[in-house]
Amino acid sequence: MRAVIQRVKRAEVQVAHTVTGKIGPGVLILLALAPEDTEKEIHWLASKIMKLRLFDDEQGRMNLNAEQADADFLVVSQFTLYASTRKGNRPSFSRSASPEVAQPLYLHFIQTLQSLAKKDIHTGDFGKHMEISLVNDGPVTIMLDSKLLE
Repeated sequence: MRAVIQRVKRAEVQVAHTVTGKIGPGVLILLALAPEDTEKEIHWLASKIMKLRLFDDEQGRMNLNAEQADADFLVVSQFTLYASTRKGNRPSFSRSASPEVAQPLYLHFIQTLQSLAKKDIHTGDFGKHMEISLVNDGPVTIMLDSKLLE
């Protein structure tokens, strides 16, 4: 499981010119799933995101986690995070989970994050072509990979 975590002032995702998810200050999560991912990786990633101190305290230091900052969450599936460009110029996505495997895991991740955050999680539309608009705050962008379990 891989994720790009971005602290944002605001973010929005649209599918066919219809907004499916929109947040104010919070965290945009671009999420990719691998065929071998399990509930263990889902729980690790959701917990890690909740604990990351991404938000500024009164002194302007990144000391607050998402709960302390009352951050919103927008989760968007992005299988391209597993792109391999090792051979040739056309990316290969063979390391990404198939939609049949990835979608239930994606939904489980959203449910797990919602349970931990105790608030609604905004989302894109799995498997659809999406347009994402965001204002990155900082910028703060962190990559997480459950294979590293840091």
